[in-house]
Amino acid sequence: MATLIQQIINGLSLGSVYALIAVGYSLVYSILLFSNFAHGGFLVIGGYFCYGSLRLLGAGIWTAGALALIGAGFAAVLTERLAYRPIRERTNVTLYLLIASMGMNIVIENIFVIIVGGRFRALPPVIPTTPVSVMGLATTSAFDLISLLSAVVFLGALQLFLSKTRWGLAIRAAAYDLRTAGLMGVNVNLLISIVFFVAGFLAAVGGIFLSVRYTLYPQLGAITIKAFVAAVIGGLGSLPGAVIGSLILGLAEMLTAGFISSQMRDLVVFSLLVITLLVKPTGLFGKSVSEKV
Repeated sequence: MATLIQQIINGLSLGSVYALIAVGYSLVYSILLFSNFAHGGFLVIGGYFCYGSLRLLGAGIWTAGALALIGAGFAAVLTERLAYRPIRERTNVTLYLLIASMGMNIVIENIFVIIVGGRFRALPPVIPTTPVSVMGLATTSAFDLISLLSAVVFLGALQLFLSKTRWGLAIRAAAYDLRTAGLMGVNVNLLISIVFFVAGFLAAVGGIFLSVRYTLYPQLGAITIKAFVAAVIGGLGSLPGAVIGSLILGLAEMLTAGFISSQMRDLVVFSLLVITLLVKPTGLFGKSVSEKV
């Protein structure tokens, strides 16, 4: 019983980190209808910003974290401005944006390989990993509880932003029809920049926690493929779906590792993806869109 509770907590913790990344995928998709595969690069940028601030500047975790989140957010905006906007202004074929995002992911990854090298780096022990008793029923890591609570705070803040602010409401309107939102007076380019900033900001949060959970290296962004899988399972473009899909994936991974074999984690994850696409191609919360000919 203790092992089950521990694996559930670990799964929720990992799933919450996936959720921070997955909502970025869904947020961008809801506006531009393409999957931004450079999203993993923003995660890596956040991790290295945090590492550099802690190691080189001697900053505290709060300052380093803030610099990482803001830096990754602006990097996402810059990526959209330089790589995606010129394509958007010339054509509405989203396949070109998809290909450009793959290229940008490789560019970001190799920039860090050239600048800092490809070796693994450990963040200083700024987030406690000491064992914590959960109501005397099981023992888990303080890190897992902190990452879970942090994700709840950031996702809650995102929900408040989308439901209570002028730009948040504009983003929700644009998710229904971007062109109509522009005709109603919304500055579409600024709105898209805000969406990318938020996506990069949240990816950096996930990057910091994943850098502590594992280690930091230029290819760390590859792990975002699981967050993308979670977004697809939940329904691309649906933020609640991204969160639910991420929690399902995190629990599936940890329960598989705890009770079957850690070598089967990826098998279970991608099997869930295939089953979802076979049973409900739009995902749990996704909506099918009729294509006009």
